Amino acid sequence: QVQLVESGGGSVQAGGSLRLSCKSSGYIMNYRAMAWFRQAPGQEREGVASTAMMSDTAYEDFVKGRFTISKDRAKNTLYLQMSSLKPEDTAMYYCAAGLENGLSLREKEYAYWGQGTQVTVSS
Repeated sequence: QVQLVESGGGSVQAGGSLRLSCKSSGYIMNYRAMAWFRQAPGQEREGVASTAMMSDTAYEDFVKGRFTISKDRAKNTLYLQMSSLKPEDTAMYYCAAGLENGLSLREKEYAYWGQGTQVTVSS
């Protein structure tokens, strides 16, 4: 049973930074792709950033230049470095992993999900 556990969320002022972590119980290089999604209250979950086996990456436009996705194979951990945070970045952030498909920011491509970590950005 694959388990993904997120950490690193918290409260920060606009313009600040946070680094989210996602620890996998399995070897992360077994996944075709991993990604970060987020869901704000009353809104649908949306993709944020994705990385695939060869460490290629994809970002939604609203985080380009501010967020960086990366992974540490030795630690079986996925990261999301978030900088220049805005109040509209406030959401629950989820880590996801998939075995079948490559780089993607679509929810249906991912079979495994973490429980989420809350990020709150105040103005």
